[in-house]
Amino acid sequence: MKREKMLREIELANQKWDVIIVGGGASGLGAAVESVTRGYKTLLLEQDDFAKGTSSRSTKLVHGGVRYLAQGNISLVLEALRERGLMKQNAPHLVKDQSFIIPNYNWWGTPYYTLGLTLYDLMAGKLGYGRSLPFSKKRTLKHIPTLKQENLCGGVVYHDGQFDDSRLAINLCQTFVENGGVAINYMKVDGIEKKDGKITAVKAIDLESGSKYTIEGKAILNATGVFVDEIIKMDEPKAKDIVKVSQGVHLVLDKEFVPGDYAVMIPKTSDGRVLFAVPWHNKVVVGTTDVQKEKAELEPRALEEEVDFILETAGRFLAKPPKRSDVRSVFAGLRPLAAPTGEGKKTKEISRGHKIVVSESGMVTITGGKWTTYRQMAEDVVDAAAKTGGLDQKKSITRNLKIHGYKKNPDLNNPMYFYGSDEDKILNIAREEDGMDEHVSSKLNVINAQVAWSVRYEMARTIEDFLSRRTRSLLLDAEESIKMAPKVAEIMAKELGYDKEWEKNQVNEYHDLALRYILK
Repeated sequence: MKREKMLREIELANQKWDVIIVGGGASGLGAAVESVTRGYKTLLLEQDDFAKGTSSRSTKLVHGGVRYLAQGNISLVLEALRERGLMKQNAPHLVKDQSFIIPNYNWWGTPYYTLGLTLYDLMAGKLGYGRSLPFSKKRTLKHIPTLKQENLCGGVVYHDGQFDDSRLAINLCQTFVENGGVAINYMKVDGIEKKDGKITAVKAIDLESGSKYTIEGKAILNATGVFVDEIIKMDEPKAKDIVKVSQGVHLVLDKEFVPGDYAVMIPKTSDGRVLFAVPWHNKVVVGTTDVQKEKAELEPRALEEEVDFILETAGRFLAKPPKRSDVRSVFAGLRPLAAPTGEGKKTKEISRGHKIVVSESGMVTITGGKWTTYRQMAEDVVDAAAKTGGLDQKKSITRNLKIHGYKKNPDLNNPMYFYGSDEDKILNIAREEDGMDEHVSSKLNVINAQVAWSVRYEMARTIEDFLSRRTRSLLLDAEESIKMAPKVAEIMAKELGYDKEWEKNQVNEYHDLALRYILK
């Protein structure tokens, strides 16, 4: 994962790639691992940092989709339940069983949800996480003592998965590189080349150096999430948009609001969505919303009404309603929903299934989907890319492929558990190098060695890369992350060979960004 080494790979004369993937989020990284493990010579280009957009801003759930079951989308639920099981099997250091309780404030809720969730369990088969069971009022409050007690009849417990999205993205990138792939962040694709009406190359600019490249490939795969239409229009300027952009917002609260290991799921909110309050890295993530957006942005902002909606809904079920001052961080993500053919559908009604489109010139685009099904999406889209690019058809091997960092039964109380098998190497840096065992933040349990590791082995290029995605400091406590920024900049500047001016600019840029994550 050395960026300079990766750049040398694309500078080699007469280099032609089997597959070029544009986009380094869940779908792009999944496709990259899928492609390279089939033996295809694969290059991945990302305009910003890996998982900068939607793929680092999810609800942190690996789930079959209880809501999709209610909508009758059985095939999507079956696919997601299978993939949920495989994610835990292949990345146990990042994906864990999460017990959820649906609190019921009417007599019919417990039998109704127990029945539906038993069907959910049966559909998961051998890859299930655990059985759904009815809970009495007493037992419900034992596990979530902060629920409102008035009119509480009981609850239903069910099981899904919980994970760290951007950490999985980084580990997928490492898996890709270890298998011979080349991945470069801060490399923006700004054009394409065609010959005889067929796409033959992409044009890209290195945003760090300004160098420009024309890179040839047999198959070009557009996996840019909410930005897929921009890439499609490079190929077909008059093409119709295939993505509808929907925004989801999450608030991060201290653990006291949901103090145990159980998460809360509210199945019916006033806008027809579900609301989750999920324990995550010793905080609680509460969300989400579903607001249609006109255009995609790299750094979307939460709307006031979204924040109010989450606080108001959470306040109706928690004994101590959360206030704005309790919010440690607020983050917004954009969903790339495959636009329906019929008009007038609200974004919450659009299927979360994925869609693959092949243009006349041979550009392959994937859109829609969700983190849980990233591997199946990758398998499907690489099948399409191989066919379009005239590559030898090869079978997928990712179903049982261990992801970088694989480590069984991690100690979830260990603040560095999410590094999996890399933890020992980071601790070696802490032991052997001066000052590396000191804390950047004792509040968030981040040490200096993690910063050095992120530059050396995880291609972190800016302090935002480290504070937002290599660790989750920005999302867990935005104010604390601002305090961490100067020290992180100092260590990164030393590792990358930059001067004090770079440090100062980085801290200022980060400060401006982090203020967006703090509620005024």
